[in-house]
Amino acid sequence: MLQPLHDYVLLKREKEEKTTASGIILTSGKEKSKLAVVAAIGSGVKDCEYALNDKVLYKEYSGTTIKVDDEEYIVIKDEDIIAVSK
Repeated sequence: MLQPLHDYVLLKREKEEKTTASGIILTSGKEKSKLAVVAAIGSGVKDCEYALNDKVLYKEYSGTTIKVDDEEYIVIKDEDIIAVSK
């Protein structure tokens, strides 16, 4: 598992459904969700309002996307997290 440095946060993107419950195939042109799960927090992050495994909303076009073991992650600055799902 990657450990972010400084004020960076590692988010795990949730796998998006490729078909609906009724069997309709979704196209790949669909916009990706901006919700992800906090997988790791850098040591420079202070006084954050989220914790490991919380679902958070992050700013569009922020961070660096990486793929590890068929899972998609995004590394972003702490300040780019804008909401926590409760």
